[in-house]
Amino acid sequence: MERVNSFLGKHLWAQVVLSLLVACAVVLLLSPKRSIASALLYVVFASVGGVGVMLAVRRREKRAAGGSVDSLVSLDRKLRRGEVPADPQERQAMRDLVEDRLRRGRHRVAAQVGLAVMFCAVVVATALTASLPQTLGMALFAGVFLGWLVLYGNLQHRRLRTMRAELTGDTPQELRR
Repeated sequence: MERVNSFLGKHLWAQVVLSLLVACAVVLLLSPKRSIASALLYVVFASVGGVGVMLAVRRREKRAAGGSVDSLVSLDRKLRRGEVPADPQERQAMRDLVEDRLRRGRHRVAAQVGLAVMFCAVVVATALTASLPQTLGMALFAGVFLGWLVLYGNLQHRRLRTMRAELTGDTPQELRR
């Protein structure tokens, strides 16, 4: 899994292609009468904004991590493992990366609640306008996606707070209780 993470971290195009393929598969599952070409076209046009945001975030994180993709991938790997960098420059880059990610995630609970409300509204709208299998598919997708989003988001936030505490010398909140 580590090699896959490294490959996807270094090659942003692979992340985009995989995301588009997964989104296309979801669209085809929810609308089985749609052709593959129209589903792919729909997903590509709908994803343009998301890809732009991803590129902007990636550029900002590269700058915080020292300016190169390799340093960003290395710091991200250390962050996932909980390894505190020993080199002073690397520690500063990690500190900048952690602070940037924590600052960007400061409204994550409100965003998660907003997404939950939005997905509930989409499931209700699907129930009112579509068939039972499409409604069940959308409800299942919404439940799995929101569950994954909350669990993984909380894990990442905990890692970031723990790393910030390690870098600044504070005791993490989890250890104080």
